[in-house]
Amino acid sequence: MHNSKSKLRSLWITLGVIFGVIVVIALVAWLVISSLMKQGIVSINDITSTVNLAGKYFIPAGVLLVLIIIGLIVFRNRSDRFNFWFKWESFLAFIGVLILTINIVMVGPMAALLSVQQAKLAPVSSQTLKKSSATDEDIAGEGAVLLKNDDNVLPFDGKKNVNIFGWASTNPLYGGTGSGGVGAIKQTSLYEGMQNAGFKPNMQLFNFYRHYRKDRPQISMMKQDWTLPEPKVSTYSTKMMNHAKNYSDNAVVVISRSGGEGADLPKDMTDLPKGAVYHGNKGDFKKGQSYLELDQTEKDMLAKVNKNFKNVVVVINSANPMQLGFLNQYNHVKGAIWMAGPGQRGFNSLGKIMRGTTNPSGRLVDTYLYNDKDSPSNNNFGDFHYANDPKMTFANYTEGIYVGYKYFETRYGDNQGQYNKLVQYPFGYGLSYTNFEQKMSSLHQGKNGQLSYSVTVRNTGKRAGKDVVQTYYTAPYTNGGIEKSSTNLLRFAKTKTLQPGQSQTIHFTANQSDMASFDQQSGKYVLDSGNYQIQLKNNSHDVVDTQQFNLPNKVVYQKLPGDKKNTKSQFKNAAGHDITYLSRKDNFANADKALAAPRKDTKATQHTLKNATVPQNYRMPKASGKMPTTGAHNGLKLSQLRGKSYDDPMWNKLLDQMSVKDMQKLVTYGGYQTVPIKSIGKVQTYDFDGPSGLSSMIVKGLKTTTFPAADLTAATWNSQMAQDKGQQVGKEGRTAGISGWYGPAMNIHRNPFGGRTFEYYSEDPQLAGTMAANEISGAKKFGVYSYMKHFAMNNQETNRMNSLNEWANEQSIRETYLKPFRMAVQDGHVMATMNAFNFIGDRWCGANSNLLNNVLRGEWGYHGLVETDYFVGLFMNSNAGLANGTDLMLSTNGAMGAKPQGTKNPTVVRQMRTASHNILYTTVNSNAYRKDAVKSANAVTLPWKKRLYAIDVALVVVLILLECLVAYLDKRKFRD
Repeated sequence: MHNSKSKLRSLWITLGVIFGVIVVIALVAWLVISSLMKQGIVSINDITSTVNLAGKYFIPAGVLLVLIIIGLIVFRNRSDRFNFWFKWESFLAFIGVLILTINIVMVGPMAALLSVQQAKLAPVSSQTLKKSSATDEDIAGEGAVLLKNDDNVLPFDGKKNVNIFGWASTNPLYGGTGSGGVGAIKQTSLYEGMQNAGFKPNMQLFNFYRHYRKDRPQISMMKQDWTLPEPKVSTYSTKMMNHAKNYSDNAVVVISRSGGEGADLPKDMTDLPKGAVYHGNKGDFKKGQSYLELDQTEKDMLAKVNKNFKNVVVVINSANPMQLGFLNQYNHVKGAIWMAGPGQRGFNSLGKIMRGTTNPSGRLVDTYLYNDKDSPSNNNFGDFHYANDPKMTFANYTEGIYVGYKYFETRYGDNQGQYNKLVQYPFGYGLSYTNFEQKMSSLHQGKNGQLSYSVTVRNTGKRAGKDVVQTYYTAPYTNGGIEKSSTNLLRFAKTKTLQPGQSQTIHFTANQSDMASFDQQSGKYVLDSGNYQIQLKNNSHDVVDTQQFNLPNKVVYQKLPGDKKNTKSQFKNAAGHDITYLSRKDNFANADKALAAPRKDTKATQHTLKNATVPQNYRMPKASGKMPTTGAHNGLKLSQLRGKSYDDPMWNKLLDQMSVKDMQKLVTYGGYQTVPIKSIGKVQTYDFDGPSGLSSMIVKGLKTTTFPAADLTAATWNSQMAQDKGQQVGKEGRTAGISGWYGPAMNIHRNPFGGRTFEYYSEDPQLAGTMAANEISGAKKFGVYSYMKHFAMNNQETNRMNSLNEWANEQSIRETYLKPFRMAVQDGHVMATMNAFNFIGDRWCGANSNLLNNVLRGEWGYHGLVETDYFVGLFMNSNAGLANGTDLMLSTNGAMGAKPQGTKNPTVVRQMRTASHNILYTTVNSNAYRKDAVKSANAVTLPWKKRLYAIDVALVVVLILLECLVAYLDKRKFRD
């Protein structure tokens, strides 16, 4: 009886140890996963997909565990020696199988994620970081826009004491959120920026706001808290206000609005989307009021400040165009400065501007309206579902080419009264502390349709400063003909710093083809005959001078200068069914119909339901042709192809060396990296976020620079500033061992409420394209390949992952939304592209051959890789992508359809081979293959794998020793 109880107790102890090991492993895994989710590194979808993917590997261990348990129960009454042997051998066997399984999972589905998470990057030198900080400040200083300066209230010359009001003053925005937001190095706060410029802010106000709330409400991909944490005016004590009035007559009020990836800004704060919250003061917003308006608490605070102080300056810390009519409603609000996210040191420049050591020279990159809902896209921007398939969503770009200033200048430019009611600040608007005079030369028409002209800028004021030269063109319009805006940005430049009385002449050249319009009937770009105007302007509305030339005959371009193939219609189907597009005909006679909201009973056509890029509609290609050569022994290394042309014959020999598994691995695991391939000596490379500077949510301790947001960069109207920013990103990447940069982002500010406005440059494609091309070429000088993104038309966050069908006519697609990308290809020589979640028409951008093969690679002559946005499954499918021009999946685990199937199909293998060529061509010409590349970061066998193998050896030794111990104990305990 005693022996039976002893055996039973021994059984329970053994089972307890086994389950204890499992619980410990599960607990560690849970803690790691919870930490990753809290940090936003992974989502529940990532976890679910990884568990599903890795789960099958643990089936043998589970089966063995069940067999062990059954054996322990069945054989519990056998001899003590048998039970001793069976118990320990089973335990060691289970541990061995568990170790083997974990190894298989780590070097299999988890390998790519571990390769990034365990990246050993070199530190960026303090000298480089110092230069980056200086560039950051320069951009912020030149990008800040002086909106108002009545009575020359600014600068605050010789006045040190200043009161700073508004909760946002203690927690301002340095950028946006999501993949475009970074912050690895401590930022200079707004208060610190003022102090560094020689001001003494009223710290009593600072402490008051910090006591009210320290943290900023979270607006992220996971959560949207739109709360504006402003204390009620009743909490401002009389004692505190009297102290402030005695402290200084000058008051600065800071107003901020946040935004980021994953959600557009609310157009009605009383009717928020599901999951979004607002915990502000009761009555802050009335029905229909938007996030871009002042709430009631802010109005009360501003009224109180206006009542108590003579000189009030408002700082608008918002990337999205707020409604700023309130600036004209308070008699003591004499000044206003716009400064979107200025990066980590940019608030130093705000202090310098207020002190007067920096003269503001920024210009707005968007049209500022008194009512943001007057935007022509307002009724067709947001959440729209098909009545016959609610899972599919849509957005109609019914305004066509008339985005931003192109709408308001064309429709209301000749009606000054109506224009002034709608537009508060035109595109390109900005003031200075000094005055400038600009004069334009006559036009010179050269050969091959080239135009040249010059503008002389003279500082006629009393302070040194820079000025912006803006030139626009007007093409002849025929009523009912090709749609044309009445004015379009053509060329721009920023002067050097001009002392009082000093002048500078800037020379410009442009091609007549830059003024061509896309004719949807012929599928070609066309210059109509007639008179063309080149206008020098202060902004999109105010004309300084006009020159013109006459084109006697119509010109039709078979292809635009710089293109490689003839232009053809590629997006006719994207115009959709039964959609009315805005037309200038008869002075916008169809505006009411075209700009109206879509009907709630709008249904997807049967063609869309049948052909939209969704998994159930995708069919694998039929096997055809000969299987490509694989696994050849040609003795080549990828490094030998550095500097070779894309079409060099050596590429075929190198690609012949890759196995099917090599190609499948390379195209699948593109999450923040490209993986090593031993057969061709390809090293590991790292690709990190984001448009404001290199950052990683996965790799810890990466110290890089947070640069100003894209719209603030564009507001410099200084292409050299963009070049400098790109170069500093490139320098930091080269030093750290980072080869790819998920930026810049260059979609269009179609609507004021776009969530990623801070990440994109402007409402104007010429400005966006110029800035993007310069950032890209700057980074490329240091071997960093930039991923221009999001290709294309990712202009709203709402429903971006819900099969968002975006319907637009081809003229607007080409002239507005694709133009910045074309400039990045031809002027910036970009070598990497990230496509978008959304659909153009009913084709997902990642599986749109017209977009990726016919336009990007065909017409524009692009050579380089194309990667998906973060691989979330749903409508995304790697086989569909490979078949239509995508090369690389932004996936760290190969789940949710990221791993191509049908690898015995010659057609699929050829597609993977083409994709591999594009990936390898980009990476071999990066800093990963320079002579002094960071060896610890770029390797074929990664350090974490070497450590894993070392641990494996140690564990095998331990298991062998345990086996010896079991044998020894068996012999000693049960010897005869």
